[in-house]
Amino acid sequence: MNIVLPDGSVKELEEGATVADVAASIGAGLARAALAGIVNDTPVDLDAVVSDGDSVAIVTAKSDEGLELMRHSTAHLLAAALTDLYPGVKFGVGPAIENGFYYDIELPEGATVSPDDFAAIEARMAEIAKSAAAITRREVTRDEAREIFADQPLKLELIDELPEDEAISVYQLGDFADLCRGPHVPDTGKLGAYKLTKVAGAYWKGDSDNEMLTRIYGTAFFNKKELEEYLHNLEEAEKRDHRKLGRELGIYMMEPMAGVGLPLYLPKGARVIRTLQEWLRRDLYERGYEEVITPHIYNADVWKTSGHYGFYHENMYFFQINEGTDEEPRYSEYGVKPMNCPGHVIIYKNELHSYRDLPLRYFEFGTVYRHEMSGVVHGLLRARGFTQDDAHIFCTKDQVVDEVVAILELVDYIMGTFGFTYEAEISTRPDKSIGTDDMWEHATESLKEACARRGLAYDINEGDGAFYGPKIDIKVKDAIGRTWQCSTVQVDFNMPERFELTYRTEDNTEERPWMLHRAIFGSIERFLGILIEHYAGALPLWLAPVQVAVIPIADRHKEAAEDLARRLKAAGVSTKKFEYVVTLRGNKADDADFQVEMRLSVDTDEEVLEYPLTEDTMQEMYYYDVQIGAPEMMRQAFGAYAPDEISD
Repeated sequence: MNIVLPDGSVKELEEGATVADVAASIGAGLARAALAGIVNDTPVDLDAVVSDGDSVAIVTAKSDEGLELMRHSTAHLLAAALTDLYPGVKFGVGPAIENGFYYDIELPEGATVSPDDFAAIEARMAEIAKSAAAITRREVTRDEAREIFADQPLKLELIDELPEDEAISVYQLGDFADLCRGPHVPDTGKLGAYKLTKVAGAYWKGDSDNEMLTRIYGTAFFNKKELEEYLHNLEEAEKRDHRKLGRELGIYMMEPMAGVGLPLYLPKGARVIRTLQEWLRRDLYERGYEEVITPHIYNADVWKTSGHYGFYHENMYFFQINEGTDEEPRYSEYGVKPMNCPGHVIIYKNELHSYRDLPLRYFEFGTVYRHEMSGVVHGLLRARGFTQDDAHIFCTKDQVVDEVVAILELVDYIMGTFGFTYEAEISTRPDKSIGTDDMWEHATESLKEACARRGLAYDINEGDGAFYGPKIDIKVKDAIGRTWQCSTVQVDFNMPERFELTYRTEDNTEERPWMLHRAIFGSIERFLGILIEHYAGALPLWLAPVQVAVIPIADRHKEAAEDLARRLKAAGVSTKKFEYVVTLRGNKADDADFQVEMRLSVDTDEEVLEYPLTEDTMQEMYYYDVQIGAPEMMRQAFGAYAPDEISD
């Protein structure tokens, strides 16, 4: 029989040959490196039998699919170790995820797992991995599967949910059996370097009505160096956590009484937010945008017309308003907006438009509210209330490419300002969609052409567009290599149709305008969270909530300091005035070597006072209320913006 390889060449093999045989026929090196195969675009195990005419690719550590395959197999390795260490443990699911894997488990009564237990679990995993234990697959009947998993209620539940005609496969690793489609590496000797990272609670199937399971997370890479680099970045990410830095820097707070996922911005945070908005606002005016302001709530009829009432109801907040009197109540349903688009559409519809008016570019810093599950709310990165730098562009079909090019130019300017590199991804038509084939083809090709004009490379995310149109997603990379989805450009066939938008053409006929959604920051809250972590709290000077601190050394300096502070504020500089500060320098082993250095800068004159730290000078400093803990004062003033040379 003949097998077709990825390069188009053909291999002749005997009937009954496996994927492993295909690899061996190509070369001994490939046979050793082989982890699995892809037959006719379907991932399979190495021992899968191939048929005449099959297209076969070999999966190795260098393949795009290799890392996910290895991580999934490492999840099974974790489960096998837990089976040995926690007799009676029940298993949920254990998939590969971005940057690692996890397994959901139900521990035996009285048993617990914490990070303190990771060393013992990893030691058992290492023993199994070293033994090169086989990971074998077999297909079973539904009854056989129920017998195998008779003491695993969560697996039984999954079996009951499988379609009647679906083949059921079981993977065995030592004493651990798993209900799994696979594929997997052939044995544990093929696994790479791994590390368990954290424990969390997780509702079974993500449903808060179900029981809470224990989720053990881990990560895995093919070599130790990559693992160590990733773990270093994890530590760095923890240091940069915007939730911790946001509190320390006085940016924002969360108050349970106020509600989950609803940030309250403190004065410094409000200043940063307004600076970002004003910066973008000035630029948008120059680019031909017009600002609009829309309500936070609308009558439910708006949401019924837009389609959100039917398709997005569970993610929205609805309430009743009495439009009548107490004696004769007349209740109307209202909904808090989860997005700004209907308001912009209503504004467009308010007037008659001709082709001469287009493109129309409306923008708004509009706060929206979405009902996110409490378990996924995460500081500023995933909130229930957030502000979008939203814009909607109404244009003709022929103007789409130029408008998208202009948006991509803006994206490049904004992201370049912060030193972000980024990638683009175009998501195409899903199975369920509205709009004609011609509309989808034109919109998708327009997005591709716009990227080509900008010299912007892109990946295709097949079938992942919105039901109402294709989109470009911009994913930025931060200082420690993490990727964040920020900017987006979306074509919308839905809103113009639902709201019956029109414009007069040059030959005096009516047509639907094309509508583009776009956001640059995405969510301002989320973008700020990303910036805090990207800069480790030390935001660029122009964006920092405190840019200058004026610090008088003695009473005679107060007037000059206050005058300087006034002039700086008048110039638009964010200024904070403090009474006193000293920096201690010298050998802490010998107090006699301590020197106190005091500096005051007013205009171009600098006064420097230096004298040894003695009992008398200490008393003098206390007399003048000089703080000995100078570094702490500086950190209080500047937070993470304190100069590096300030030390304890």
